[in-house]
This record gives sequence, structure tokens and C-alpha cells, in this order.
Amino acid sequence: MTVHKQYRYFLDKLQAIFTTREATVITDWVFESIAGCTRFNTIRNPEQVLPVETIEHLNRALNALLQHKPVQYVLGEAWFYKMKLKVNEHVLIPRPETEELVELVLTEAANFKNAPSIIDIGTGSGCIAIALKTNMPTAFVTAIDVSEYALLVAGENAANLKTNIQFLIIDFLDEPQWVGLPMFDIIISNPPYIPLNEKEKLDINVTAYEPHQALFVPDNLPLLFYKKIADFGKTNLTKNGKIFMETHENFAKETKALFEENYSRVEIKKDIFGKERMVTAAY
Repeated sequence: MTVHKQYRYFLDKLQAIFTTREATVITDWVFESIAGCTRFNTIRNPEQVLPVETIEHLNRALNALLQHKPVQYVLGEAWFYKMKLKVNEHVLIPRPETEELVELVLTEAANFKNAPSIIDIGTGSGCIAIALKTNMPTAFVTAIDVSEYALLVAGENAANLKTNIQFLIIDFLDEPQWVGLPMFDIIISNPPYIPLNEKEKLDINVTAYEPHQALFVPDNLPLLFYKKIADFGKTNLTKNGKIFMETHENFAKETKALFEENYSRVEIKKDIFGKERMVTAAY
């Protein structure tokens, strides 16, 4: 089958569950990743015949996508802060909102006279830690997660991108496991913050495939991880350090109030859509 016919077949099938724009973006990404064909190549050489094994690979990808599996998991890759990262069902797919959190840290890190020490709590794919280390090569970065499988993915990403990061398996909710962790200039986290009762509101591609442990918190404890981060900062944040967190837009004010109990400079930051999605705190 020619690349043009395969492309049209793929795109037509995806439009059954995606908008035309979404289907086109996904089709372009899949064809470039699996067949090595950009849209320009497809238009320029429409009669190019694809190898049988490539067509089979494309059809397997299509079947998975039609089952609502995220394209990032289908391809095993995701883009974050201009970096291509490995992802699988053990880690969350990095979101553009989290890039804004990284950008906020990089902007404010200029205030540190020396290379900062950083801890990324709940690192998942390692996207935050690796982006910070890549853009601040002299920083000492520690990344922790409760999942050893997530840390395997993060470690592979760090190695692929030639970043030296210390990865530790730690259940952050278990305070005795904090013993031995040093002081940090920057504490950053995109922790679980979605109450379980909101699960039904999420798309099936999220609830059916992404790790629930990294998404949800009990309905009666929406600030569970933020309370722990606040306590951790009291003992492990340097005098001139700062905490950066991604938050649920409906709980940003509550998170701010929580940190104001022990921190004097607490701010809510809005994302590019005007939603209250980040909170920062300092002494």
C-alpha cells in the first residue's frame, strides 16, 4: 500500500473518535515516528510503497488508538520542554502546564548566587528534574518517587539526555523516609491532586491508562501531598529557598492558605489560560 493510501485510511479511522484537527496531529506524529514519513514526505511522494512490517506496525498503533490509548503510550514517547522522553503506563504523560512550572523555576533561579540544590517530589518520567538539570547544568538535582517502575523510566530518560540526577525510591507520605535528605534551595512537585470523586469527569484515555497512584487523592484529603510538602519545607528548605508546586485549579486558594501557616511569602500563579494552577512559597 502507498503511503498516501495508508495515511488517508489511518486518518479516516481516527476521525471516528477524534476531531479532524486532533486526528491529523496524531496521524502526522505516528507516521513520522513509525514510518519515518513527515507530512511533507507524504505529500511529495504519495506513491511511495511502505514495507509490509511498517504497515503492520501502523495498524497495531491504529488499533490501540481506537481503544483510546494515548498516542504517547502507543509510541512510547512524549515531548516536554523541547525534549523527547520515554513514557509508558508507569508514568504520567507530561503536560504543557508542567512546562510552565519549569519555566517559573528557571526564571526565578537567577536569584540564587550559587548553583541551587533541587528536589523533585514525585518525579514520574523525570520530566521536571531533567528539564531543570538540562537548563541549569551546575545544579545538584535529586528526584524521588514511590514507584520503582517510574524511576526506571526516569533513569533511562536521564541517561538518554546525558543528565546526572540522583534518583531515590521514597514514599514521600512516610516522613521517616525523609531521614538523610539534605537541605534544598528549590523544592518542586507536581503531586497527585485530583479527588477520586472527579474520576468520572476525566477522559477515558486518562482513567484507563495513566497511573492512578500519580493522579488521585482521597476525596477527604485533597491537600494530602501539599501538607507533607509544607512540613518537609520546614526542615529541608534553605533560608533563601523556595517551593514550587502545580495544583488543582479548584484548590489553589486552599493550598495557599495551608502554606501561609508557616511561610510568609506565598503566591498563586496562573497558567497561560488564566487558571490558578501553581503555588509558590518561601520564608
